[in-house]
Amino acid sequence: ANGFQCYLATGVIFVVSWKTGHFDPAIVYDHFGEILSSLNIIALVFCTFLLIKGHLAPSGADSGSCGSPLYDFYWGMELYPRIGSFDIKEFTNCRFGMMAWEFIILCFLVKQQQMNGVAADSMIVSVFLMTVYNTKFFMWETGYWGSIDIMHDRAGYYICWGCLVWVPSIYTSPALYLVNNPVALGTPLAAAITVAGLFCIWSNYDCDRQRQTFRETGGKAPVWGKAPTYIVAKYTTSEGTKKSSLLLTSGWWGLARHFHYLPEIMSSFFWTMPGLFQHPLHYFYVFYLSILLADRAIRDDSRCLSKYGPFWQEYQSKVPYRILPYIF
Repeated sequence: ANGFQCYLATGVIFVVSWKTGHFDPAIVYDHFGEILSSLNIIALVFCTFLLIKGHLAPSGADSGSCGSPLYDFYWGMELYPRIGSFDIKEFTNCRFGMMAWEFIILCFLVKQQQMNGVAADSMIVSVFLMTVYNTKFFMWETGYWGSIDIMHDRAGYYICWGCLVWVPSIYTSPALYLVNNPVALGTPLAAAITVAGLFCIWSNYDCDRQRQTFRETGGKAPVWGKAPTYIVAKYTTSEGTKKSSLLLTSGWWGLARHFHYLPEIMSSFFWTMPGLFQHPLHYFYVFYLSILLADRAIRDDSRCLSKYGPFWQEYQSKVPYRILPYIF
């Protein structure tokens, strides 16, 4: 759990090498096409390696083939592939994907500043909000380890190519667009977007923190100043061991079963909004994230229904909405 230290170290190296003239961040923008092409080739080779490793040298008993080489390549064979103690999925998801997102957008900000002599307030707001989100991610990286990405999605094209290529190209796109399309927001609008974005980022974090604290205390921690309401869901593992989980039905988690996805989508909207509404393609990341998280909520519901059975049905009756209360 050293993500935040790695994040800080990368930031220090980035700034020092830039200010001492050893690295010009703008070069990342100038050669972004070549960078993405190279990453794509590397990622495809890497995913092929993971497929072969899963067949010949799996890291644990959780490796398995579904019988289709194409699906094994896409979905992956191992849940936690390792080379020695090196965690491959942790590296691709966090140390590369999320780290690349942060420092690529900083390169875009520098490029705009070099082109125009000053960075537009729209670029500053967009990069600031994404930086707050990414800083929050690395400060609370252990919380991410309990996500569906780490716990259930296998290491294959879907996750690893996504973190090596898709994240650096698509998640950075709001800042990429602003390099050549600066917008003068003015102080009132810039401040309003910033405050709204910060609230959404905080809400996203507080949802996850609330559930984690609730479970760590065995349901004893107050939720929004009141005793929490919850369901004790019993289940049996594949090894035949009987266990139970606590399903929170109050606080954020009483609004929707995956309510934390809503402020995450809204966060992406607010760090894209500084580009205003000049081109619909600028909002591709927001549309994509909405589809991704809606699909993830549906998949997670299906997995939980299989795991908890009638207890999950009871939970669905108490919290009937997936993400957006009264709508979805």
